Amino acid sequence: MSRVEEIQGTDAYQRFILELRSGQAQEWDITHIPIDFGKEYIPYLMKHDIYGMAKHGVLRIPNGMIHPIEKNILSVTSTVTVVPYNRKLATEDKVPNKWEDFLKPEFKDKKFVVDLRPLQVAGLVPSWGLEKTLDFARKLAAQQPVWGRGATRVNTAVAAGEYSIYIGSNFESVRRAMSKDPTGNLSYKIIEPVPTRIVDHASGILKTAEHPHAALLWLEFLASPEGQDIIDKYEPLRASMYTPGSVMEQVTRGKKLSVVDWDHFNKFQEYQEKIFAAYGFPKADK
Repeated sequence: MSRVEEIQGTDAYQRFILELRSGQAQEWDITHIPIDFGKEYIPYLMKHDIYGMAKHGVLRIPNGMIHPIEKNILSVTSTVTVVPYNRKLATEDKVPNKWEDFLKPEFKDKKFVVDLRPLQVAGLVPSWGLEKTLDFARKLAAQQPVWGRGATRVNTAVAAGEYSIYIGSNFESVRRAMSKDPTGNLSYKIIEPVPTRIVDHASGILKTAEHPHAALLWLEFLASPEGQDIIDKYEPLRASMYTPGSVMEQVTRGKKLSVVDWDHFNKFQEYQEKIFAAYGFPKADK
């Protein structure tokens, strides 16, 4: 019998890293690898050549889902960044059409929310480059926005009318909040280039896995059409863009994307750290 336990949030991810380092995480075969801590998980993964097995048909997994260098990490989910807004407080024509529009004078002084975890802004790096993204982050902070934390909390606050616009939330988080919004006021806009994490939450088999072969079969199932349908239905809306007809593939079709792929996976933590520094929060004196 298989057992799955979900962990979410930066604190939980960092706590699990400590458990890996201390050797306490003995009961799991597969671990979730958040994109902003990818490098810290890699040393604790079994050195399976999942990429090679998929390439030669031993495992039926699309090669695009697998890290082509590490070869033992894969991502069966994808997500895009959208801009949630409250339709009573900000009509669609007043919501920015370009990311740079957030830097206009009319958006200065508490006019929108920015997440302290710069996951969404970091998604612009593949399209813009790091320096342009850092410049945008500095100018964004100069707009004196409301600083928030956590998409679920902020989306709920936007729906309730506490804030009008939120600069960046995962598509599925907004859709989930919309399904629970009794007012119907919560909506979203897709702004191009669309920050698109083709590589979203990754997975790998731990060195300490007791059932590595069963783990490989589980990963193969998650990547299968049946597994992808289940992810879109119950995750929800996060099946891989490498799966034809998935919600993510349909949402991004024909749009200009800023694609966070495997080339950016190991660098994404660095992107976020530099963007957070660019926000310029005061540091405590020693």
